[in-house]
This record gives sequence, structure tokens and C-alpha cells, in this order.
Amino acid sequence: MPSYVDPSKCDGCKGGDKTACMYICPNDLMVLEKTEMRAYNQEPDACWECYSCVKICPQGAIFVRGYDDFVPMGGQVHPMRSADSIMWTVKFRNGNIKRFKFPVRTTAEGAANAYVGQMGGSLDDECLLLEANLPTPK
Repeated sequence: MPSYVDPSKCDGCKGGDKTACMYICPNDLMVLEKTEMRAYNQEPDACWECYSCVKICPQGAIFVRGYDDFVPMGGQVHPMRSADSIMWTVKFRNGNIKRFKFPVRTTAEGAANAYVGQMGGSLDDECLLLEANLPTPK
């Protein structure tokens, strides 16, 4: 389900060189059309379908095209984010709307370290968890 930008909703994140979707896209697919100041997905076929651009867009201008197996032809899928959850809205072509709410990660970026206090559990060295205190071969 590659993402696409609704040009009537996109404001190019109100000027600047880089939009939020450009910043977040791991595959560098989102670009800013400089004359119109609108973002677009330059290569939808290469989209990783991570939905990061969809979730971060402050204007809600980025949508995804749903696959036929769960979104019938003519349907739409759109997430709306809040501080504690993401509400996915599925609009079917007959007008029916279904909403699904999921919590978001609340751990601050960089704060997650599951190995603190464990033998060899440091994210700052290159060793795997069980390699840290192994005797060196002679």
C-alpha cells in the first residue's frame, strides 16, 4: 500500500527545505515540489509501507492505497494520531466507516535498553549479549 499525498491538503509543512514526511521516510521517497510547495511520493513502487509519513503528516494529507484483500476497490485507509494512540479509519466505497484504535509507544527515543544490568548487556559496545564475558581463546 504505497502512500500518496493529497495536494489539496498538503501545505509543504509551511515552507522550508524539508517537510516532515521527507524527514521521516526511511527510503527517501518523499520529495518537495519546490514551485507548488507540495510533497509527493516520487517512487510509489519502492515504498516500504512503514506508514511513517502518513503518521507524521501534520495536515493529514498523506493516504495509503489499500490492498483488495482488506480494502475493497474505492475504499480508503487513513490513520489519525494523538498523543497516546493511532486511530485507523477505513472508509468503504458504500460509505460505511470502521475505526480501530491502537496505543502508541510511550518510551522516549533512546531510552529503551532491555539489557541494562545483565552480564554483557551494553548497547555501547559491539559484543552480543553472551559474548561480553567469554574467555579469550589461547
